[in-house]
Amino acid sequence: MKSSVSTLGVHDTLRDFTADRRLLVLSAMALATGSFGAGAAWVLLKLIALVTNFAYFHVYSTATSYLSHAKLGPSSILIPVIGGLIVGLMARYGSQKIRGHGIPEALEAILIGQSRIEPKVAVLKPLSSAIAIGSGGPFGAEGPIIMTGGALGSLFAQFFHLSSAERKTLLVAGAAAGMTAIFGTPVAAVLLAIEVMLFEWKPRSFVPVVVSAIVAMAWRPWLVGAWPLFPHSGIPPMPWWGLAACAGVGVVAGLQSVITTGGLYWVEELFEKLPIHWMWWPAIAGVVVGVGGLFDPAALGVGYDNIQSLIDGNVLMHAAIALLVVKAIIWVIALASGTSGGTLAPLLMMGGAVGVLEAHVLPFGNSGFWALLAMAAVLGGTLRCPLTATVFAIELTGDISVMPAVLVACVASFAVTVLLMRRSILTERLARRGRHLTYEYTVDPFEVMRVSEIMTQPVNTLPASMSTEEAFSFFDTENDVKRHKSYPVVDNAGRVVSMVSRSDVLRWSREGWPEGQTLEERPDVGEVFVGYTDELVGHLADRMASADVGRVPVVDRTTGKLAGLLARRDLLRVRAHAARLERERARPLTIPG
Repeated sequence: MKSSVSTLGVHDTLRDFTADRRLLVLSAMALATGSFGAGAAWVLLKLIALVTNFAYFHVYSTATSYLSHAKLGPSSILIPVIGGLIVGLMARYGSQKIRGHGIPEALEAILIGQSRIEPKVAVLKPLSSAIAIGSGGPFGAEGPIIMTGGALGSLFAQFFHLSSAERKTLLVAGAAAGMTAIFGTPVAAVLLAIEVMLFEWKPRSFVPVVVSAIVAMAWRPWLVGAWPLFPHSGIPPMPWWGLAACAGVGVVAGLQSVITTGGLYWVEELFEKLPIHWMWWPAIAGVVVGVGGLFDPAALGVGYDNIQSLIDGNVLMHAAIALLVVKAIIWVIALASGTSGGTLAPLLMMGGAVGVLEAHVLPFGNSGFWALLAMAAVLGGTLRCPLTATVFAIELTGDISVMPAVLVACVASFAVTVLLMRRSILTERLARRGRHLTYEYTVDPFEVMRVSEIMTQPVNTLPASMSTEEAFSFFDTENDVKRHKSYPVVDNAGRVVSMVSRSDVLRWSREGWPEGQTLEERPDVGEVFVGYTDELVGHLADRMASADVGRVPVVDRTTGKLAGLLARRDLLRVRAHAARLERERARPLTIPG
């Protein structure tokens, strides 16, 4: 293959990013999605508090209350059962899309629903989640608010003339706003959008998502409360090998993620074998949740007070064991039943409980420090978002000094889950619905290679002065010489006049042609489709697909002369080249013997 001449100059119109003025339009619309997400977060938290207070304390109040120190009797078992029954009825007769923990459902809407979410989902999701969590469900509010914020962003977008990709941007912007309003973590919300939901890194989506998250953060002090949500300060003096201990905590967290994810989908398969409609599953799980609450009330509900106690180092070993065991059992069973609830807060609690146990064998640091590391590591490994988990821990606590330790733990956990699990807790659910995702973001080889690098040259051509009789003889199948299906026709100056194919000549032979007529004189040849040497392969491939063209003459943009030919098989070589760079190993340098 021959390289093209330099493309610098008047013909080089390529840019690092593809953003245009639509970026400003979407950013302006993100001001609204940020407000919607913040408002939805406020409504959800108030609904959860209202249901909790009514169900367990028999008062009408929207004041935040936790069940950690509640005195529960045997009759309290009925509360999550009734809550599960209500959610099951809402899912069956309202919308099945309210089932689950929110993020997979948002991903499904992006992948196969053109980022369109029904209006009733925006209403039923927070309502069902408030009932499930308020009646003791061991979930956090973040999954439901991500789905609800995304639904509001999608609904808002559907009132305007937008593309599917632009609707996706506003859906994700609403989801990021909701998460920001709940936790006060705008940077982590943006990173979660990038690592999990957007499937791209483009200014068109990145800037509006940031705008939406910042708007939600501005609303948060007025609607939800101050930042940070779980204050923590100070990192213990660390020996030179301290980061290795942090990595060890990350490895344990990764194994915990593997066991938790595997257990969740194993229990889900057991539910699917039950000879009753799935509407009843949340009520059955409610029995387990209610019994678990008798053993440890702290495992019920959102449990944000538990997270604060774990970070503060105020949880004793026996309490950590009880929280870990009970929370894990009731959360896995409840979520597998298809009820509505989130994953982030439960993962933080279960990881933090393991961190408290690890603190008793690690030679430095208090239990709060190790609980924080284990929380972030479990989150990063289970959701496959180590950067999000790292920043999330920092924003939740307001303690930037823990960043190196948390990053090491999160990456170690991420590495373990990537090696041991084919899919994450989010994508496994989609895979069971026949969808496959990949989160490895790479530069598209079609967007970095020029046509001149892969085109075929020199090119076999036909002269414009060739007669149609000679063309028929040239394509005659009785000839021993193997012919291509089509050839460029060039004039004396080397410029492309047309493309002539075997089918063209056969059609001419049926229709007849004037004696002595040349290819250049054919009236039915039409305008020729050409590519350019300095054109990106991906751009030409898109044009070829739109025009349904399989072979394209490539010309020099300046002179207009034929320079090469590009066929579909040449496009396949681009992918083969990229795969070869990943697969083939070599040792460019050796030590002289």
